[in-house]
Amino acid sequence: MRNQQQKARWGWCLYDWANSAFATVILAAVLPVYFVSLVPDGGTTLPFMPHHKFSATSIWGYSVSVSMLILALAAPALGALADRNAWHKRLLMFFWLCGCTATALLATTGPGDYLLAAGFFILGNLAFAGANIFYNAYLPFLAPIEQADRLSARGFAYGYVGGGLLLALDFLLILKFESFGFADRGAATRFGFLLTACWWFLFAIPTFIYLPKTDKRSSARYRFSLTGYFNQFRQLLDYRDLCIFLIAFLCYNDGIQTVISVSAIYAREELQLGQGTIIGCFLMIQFMAMPGALFFARIGEKIGTSRAILLSLIIFLLVCFFAYRMTSAYEFWILGAVIALILGGSQALSRSLFAGMVPKQKSAEFFGFFAISSRFAAIFGPLLFALVADLSGSSRNSILALGLFFVVGGTLLLLVNVKRGQDKAIDL
Repeated sequence: MRNQQQKARWGWCLYDWANSAFATVILAAVLPVYFVSLVPDGGTTLPFMPHHKFSATSIWGYSVSVSMLILALAAPALGALADRNAWHKRLLMFFWLCGCTATALLATTGPGDYLLAAGFFILGNLAFAGANIFYNAYLPFLAPIEQADRLSARGFAYGYVGGGLLLALDFLLILKFESFGFADRGAATRFGFLLTACWWFLFAIPTFIYLPKTDKRSSARYRFSLTGYFNQFRQLLDYRDLCIFLIAFLCYNDGIQTVISVSAIYAREELQLGQGTIIGCFLMIQFMAMPGALFFARIGEKIGTSRAILLSLIIFLLVCFFAYRMTSAYEFWILGAVIALILGGSQALSRSLFAGMVPKQKSAEFFGFFAISSRFAAIFGPLLFALVADLSGSSRNSILALGLFFVVGGTLLLLVNVKRGQDKAIDL
């Protein structure tokens, strides 16, 4: 029994190793830079707004927002389907396959195919985030509350190493493209997208072998209806502290996710840094974030999970001010090192804190709400970044504006009574 549990936890962590390839290569470091090269200099018009020119930064921000809006609308229903039919593994597999396919299709894009690339990215990002609903929903089944911080941090640690290794390989392919027989950097980059899809696919296979089956919550079949959809949200009112935490998480994770998703484009357009410098910095972040995640798990055990999260938010706020003023590659590396130390901890502890306040029989449904909170964060942040960049003509003002999310999120986090929230999840 103990050996089976260890294998299940290993398989769960290995999925983070697998899907982090998408997070590092597609969402953060490589595709954003490649996407800029597809968009004409000076911006371009879009079919539905032919009289306005959009920059690569704004098109990217809107693409992230669209994919996450779709997921946010569907997440509660998907979670309820998983809980009531014990489809956690089945739906995880479906979104995994969709994500791998969309990622592979990015390799078919070429110069001028920015709309096609945006479409494949939207599909891939939607699948990546959708799969995480059911992946995260397994956490309460695999670890009790007192062990959740460490298992969550271990999963993120696996992810940072796995994503970092693939990013290093892609970086090598792009940097030494001639040695590998590619005609140019673009061809090497596109091959890297195909490699990312293969990495995600192959390393996730043990996950589906070792994760246990889940039990049905009830015999009643879930029916899609507008009334039922809103009733799912109303039940959150019975969980006061969890509800407050979701709003807090929405706010501060908005800042975190946006910093990650736009930093490559910010470095490229505002600091004029080369692709090698940007990918190299992201590579450093990946490997430094692993011990950072484990270190913050220990801090959470010492001072409390919510206080450890709050500490990371204060540092993120300082990061925004520093990013607004930085002008050199040297400062970009310093900023990357600081982010690396707090990124994994803030995310891992947020996941485990939420898992401790979730009733186990509604795990996927409530992690659907967690996905909404997480992914609406990926809507408003990039949207604000894109709008401020469009209106002010500078991404620096956009970075500074992101600090508001950490202030509001941290303030709301102070209102969460974690012990009361955990007791509520056990009682109901």
